[in-house]
Amino acid sequence: MDELHARIVATVSIDVTDETDPGSKLVEALGDTPFACVIVLASPDVDLEAFTANLQGKINAPHILGARTAGEICDEGYSENKIVALGFPQTHFAASARMFEAIDDPDEVARGRDVLALRHAAQAQRQDFENEFAFLLVDGMSRREDAFVLNISTALGSTQLFGGSSGDGLRFESAPVFYNGLIRNNAAIVLIVRSNCRFKVFREDHFEPSDKRLVVTGAIPELRLVTEINAEPAAPEYARIVGIDPNQLSPFIFASHPIVVSVGDQHHVRAIQRVEENGHLRFFASIDEGMVLTVANASSITDHLQSVLEKLSEEHEPELIFACDCILRRLEAEQKQEIINMSAQLKKHRVIGFSTYGEQHNMLHVNQTLTGIAIYPPAYE
Repeated sequence: MDELHARIVATVSIDVTDETDPGSKLVEALGDTPFACVIVLASPDVDLEAFTANLQGKINAPHILGARTAGEICDEGYSENKIVALGFPQTHFAASARMFEAIDDPDEVARGRDVLALRHAAQAQRQDFENEFAFLLVDGMSRREDAFVLNISTALGSTQLFGGSSGDGLRFESAPVFYNGLIRNNAAIVLIVRSNCRFKVFREDHFEPSDKRLVVTGAIPELRLVTEINAEPAAPEYARIVGIDPNQLSPFIFASHPIVVSVGDQHHVRAIQRVEENGHLRFFASIDEGMVLTVANASSITDHLQSVLEKLSEEHEPELIFACDCILRRLEAEQKQEIINMSAQLKKHRVIGFSTYGEQHNMLHVNQTLTGIAIYPPAYE
């Protein structure tokens, strides 16, 4: 559907296969409402140069930020070839934002100072808005998400952060982010939002560690490459442990046989992106020699999604759930023929968002999770 869905947060979904000028369509749909910020999530088939140029000066918002996706989530559930936009009106939200270019820049002090300035700027706009969250968009091909989110965590203090790594479908070629007309690779956008609305930031996955262990005995951490597992070539050893022919390794297999690293009583997925021609495994997140990994067992992905969304609605129904959903979850749902059921749950609970190359939650970069925010009406409404 292309029309504007206007509750507290306005949402728009545009099918780019039907539109020769999706930028003008988005401008028309959003109208002249004064927004604190607009987040735009665009299919990799969209010409970003033409599209973003057509938005400048035409949407009533000081911050227009977005990313290329690995798939979209709209009012139909899982979808593709869409532009999905969320408009946060000034009646309920105040925002400040900044694009950080060259995120491999080692000046962590300056970066933290800039994030603090963003927080102060948002607070100064509406001191009567007591609730604050941070949203991060970052180039999913940069291999710097782990370091960047850790760098800014101190400056964020108690402000909860969620976010997603931009995507490029399953091509893995270029995953830029964009802000107020600038389109950049190797960049990140930090958005600070103040609101009188209540919200809940969440991160969920449907895995439990098994007793199948893998020890990384060879790695190139800066490239997120694993060369050896258990002192054997990485790809064949992973295939042996999960019981798969090495020649059948694919994104669908990685989605169905994830591996996790355990920290205390918590676990975090370290998802595999692809097999390189030399048999090395490239990961979506940081990896290093000596790391002990465990193959995880998956519960029903649809039942888990239903449980998560119902829990978010236990006390009050959210006005909107904005989700960063790992592309590997979609691939798993496709392989298990659960896409229709998953989409029905996403539609029922008004989930809007995109499929990502990774997710950020507070100080962590994670994989194969459903991460996001549920936004509720103000207490007085």
